[in-house]
Amino acid sequence: MTTTNVLVLGAGYTGTSAALGIAARTGSDVHVTLVNPSARFTERLRLHQTASGQELAHLDIPTMLEGTGIEFVQGCVTAIDADARTVRIDDERVLGYDVLVHALGAVSDTTTVPGADTHAFTLDSAHDAGLLAQRLASLPDGAPVVVVGNGLTGVEAAAEIAEQHPRLTVHLLGRGEPGAMMGPRARAYLERALDRLGVQSHTGVDVVKVFDHGVDLADGEHVRADAVLWTTGVRVSPLAAAAGLEVDERGRILTDPSLRSVSHPEVFAVGDAAAVRQGFGVLHGTCQSGIPTAVHAARTIARILAGKPARPFRFGYIHQPVGLGRQDAVIQFTRPDDTPGRFFLTGRWAVAYKEAVSSSPWQTFAITKRTPSVTTLMWRRGGAATRTV
Repeated sequence: MTTTNVLVLGAGYTGTSAALGIAARTGSDVHVTLVNPSARFTERLRLHQTASGQELAHLDIPTMLEGTGIEFVQGCVTAIDADARTVRIDDERVLGYDVLVHALGAVSDTTTVPGADTHAFTLDSAHDAGLLAQRLASLPDGAPVVVVGNGLTGVEAAAEIAEQHPRLTVHLLGRGEPGAMMGPRARAYLERALDRLGVQSHTGVDVVKVFDHGVDLADGEHVRADAVLWTTGVRVSPLAAAAGLEVDERGRILTDPSLRSVSHPEVFAVGDAAAVRQGFGVLHGTCQSGIPTAVHAARTIARILAGKPARPFRFGYIHQPVGLGRQDAVIQFTRPDDTPGRFFLTGRWAVAYKEAVSSSPWQTFAITKRTPSVTTLMWRRGGAATRTV
């Protein structure tokens, strides 16, 4: 019996979903290997809580994989040889594959502004968030903290830090208004919540340099800070481009409608690593769109190995959930292209909704191990994958 080796790179939300989905849908003639630098699952959606000093549950990846037949390899991917169909990890092991799922995600882009890579904290991992938590805990009363980037990640981080550390002065810096992608009423609620938490919002500003004592703005102003958190812009791993896979201007793998690389069809790209085009444009990196790509890739790989044709991926956004500390939130419901719809949710009902959609994926992963068809339905609505975790 010939064994098909499926190699999944990255054990985040998308990589873990893909690996479990493939293993649950295939038989003993398919061997799935999952590669990740850490054995601990990183709840990226909750790293702003870690950064503010809150403790999250320890989720062990090998424990989750027990009974699935998936092999877990702990290591950092250092190179992909697309011609030889091999992957090298940092201990110099070389892993071969017949099918590759690229789910390495993205990290904060601290390369565009001088000093950001040296002096700014990020939310790229539990370790990084923990370093910021230690720093915040050591600061004296009134110490200024700057969050650069007022997208949803920056807003959530600023709100969480302000709520958990009311003795600190939190500044939120960005070009546009916080919640700019939301409708006017939801955006107004978000702004009032930030005011209530004491977050000082600065809009229409560009950070041009980061120091250990603050940031310089394009207009010449210096904003002092004892800690700087960088949440603006992301970059993907350069490994795909270096391997010769066709990528877009941001280094994301270009995919066909079934999420296969347009240049190397044995490679599937999911989540932030993929440039997935839908009728309204290319998906932007969120868990809301990422996990459905992983579920679709798993289904497609199983179909292809069973001799069935691949099906196109279809997706539509449904919401923009934003936590405003532990006691408040705002949910902007959207059209499929992510533009704001008429309805939004605030207050305790929004908190309950946000907790439901961003709760630990462990229960969903456990269901995937047993009944992948049920999990598929959880991510789909009207033929379009829509739900977040």
